[in-house]
Amino acid sequence: MSDYAHPEMLVSTQWVDDNRGDTANVRIVESNEDVLLYKSGHIPEAVEIDWINDLNHPVVRDYIEGADFAALCARSGISNDTTVVFYGDKNNWWACYALWIFQLNGHDPAKLRVMDGGRAKWEAEGRAMSTDVPSYPAGSYTAGNKDAAIRAFIDDALEQSKAGKPMVDVRSPQEFSGERTHMAEYPQEGVLRGGHIPGASSCPWARAVAENGTFKSREELEAIYLGELGLKPDDDVIAYCRIGERSSHTWFVLTYLLGFNNVRNYDGSWTEYGNRVGVPIEKDYQPA
Repeated sequence: MSDYAHPEMLVSTQWVDDNRGDTANVRIVESNEDVLLYKSGHIPEAVEIDWINDLNHPVVRDYIEGADFAALCARSGISNDTTVVFYGDKNNWWACYALWIFQLNGHDPAKLRVMDGGRAKWEAEGRAMSTDVPSYPAGSYTAGNKDAAIRAFIDDALEQSKAGKPMVDVRSPQEFSGERTHMAEYPQEGVLRGGHIPGASSCPWARAVAENGTFKSREELEAIYLGELGLKPDDDVIAYCRIGERSSHTWFVLTYLLGFNNVRNYDGSWTEYGNRVGVPIEKDYQPA
């Protein structure tokens, strides 16, 4: 991990095993796509933060913030100075999403971590699991200033496209081309048009992950993002997918593993862009 730009952002499964008892200073958070996984077994000291019910606003298409975010942290035993370690299923796809939302809400990035390899690696190594839900004293949390620099909105995406600045579409090649409007084996989420934002480059998010679920080495990542895509660490980059979850994983890779200085996650992504009236769309797929 020492080759990465910010190696402190990743911790190993061994580090978590060695430090999981330090519940006064470290809170382990499991965040999954599969809502049943946590109940089936988890790291004994881990709390669950559900990406839908806990992190998303119940009415507005947005994330919780301010007092609501502070209350979530407090009931999870998280204070402002708590080191929060995220892990989960799908190669830490949702763990990175949760971390991004924590940073967006002002939690100090120096207190945020991802467990490399996620849930699958922990299980494969035969480490301790429990179905008991831990209980911690309420944290003392004061909501901070939002980190607006890591988030892009549709107007930002349109300006980025018009200016010819780098955009990374991290969806599947079929979604990028317009052949599909959603991931294979996932429900259609109401997108009316397929394709991609003009000028965007296709680079599926999972290319950053090795076979064992850990992140690829810095050299391998640089070959993809700097070599193939032609990105530079000082570029102004916007990443997007369908709702911002996959692109948060790429945001983490570019920002913390490769040291890019200005990466924004467009979380409205294709479910917003593909439904917006009058926006330009590129579509490569032509049905026979």
